[in-house]
Amino acid sequence: MNQIRSLTSRNIRAQVSDAEWEARVNLAAFYRLLARYGMTDLAGTHISARVPGTEDQFLINGYGVYFDEMTASSLYTVDVAGKVLVQPDLHYLVNEAGFTIHSAIHMARHDIDCVVHTHTRAGMAVSCMKEGLMMLNQTALRFDGEVAYHDFEGPAVDHDERGRLVESLGTKTALILRNHGLLCVGRNIPEAFMNIYALEQSCKVQVDIMNCRTELHWPSEASRVRSRQVYKGFFNGKPVGETEWEGQLRWLDRTDPSYRD
Repeated sequence: MNQIRSLTSRNIRAQVSDAEWEARVNLAAFYRLLARYGMTDLAGTHISARVPGTEDQFLINGYGVYFDEMTASSLYTVDVAGKVLVQPDLHYLVNEAGFTIHSAIHMARHDIDCVVHTHTRAGMAVSCMKEGLMMLNQTALRFDGEVAYHDFEGPAVDHDERGRLVESLGTKTALILRNHGLLCVGRNIPEAFMNIYALEQSCKVQVDIMNCRTELHWPSEASRVRSRQVYKGFFNGKPVGETEWEGQLRWLDRTDPSYRD
């Protein structure tokens, strides 16, 4: 058996700006939270965050670093051309499909700073349903008019697909990759976290409902209109995800604050 190689213990705080370090800490927290909520696929899937103050640089994981061991220092800084600008002391490379998907969106959507893509059991199940996400409950209604679809082209390693991914997403906050998985964007990391959490919950509920094989009760059109108004960027007077994010960081700091390293 090959010797297991440990992850880096070298902190790279001194190599990056204060703004980038803060983004790294928050993005590492996001990775840990996906692990907490069971939204990982071993070493697959990925989350990225734009480097503050840039249009062509973003942070992303190395392919092989598991989400529950992610730290601020183990994230890579890359540009949209694929050049690694800050390389942790790791033997891993950036996921090729991850780079294709995330670079496409960061290049085109300057209104968003965070992109998250998952291959969960419920998300993949809904991605295979012809009707896609059904607006059956309050959580799903967060995405009423905000979910788009992209047909499967095989693993996303062809950079020619970037333009089609961007075209499919448009200005929406969620993209269901047919026969593949889920993708959400956010104006910041807390918003992207809340979006993917809510989308995952919506998919889980839908799969549960489909298994019940019972007649469905649909929300009224008036309730759908009202929901779209309530969920449009703010909730309880605060930006989407802000309240929840503070609590999630408190939980991480109580249980394992090593994500900050």
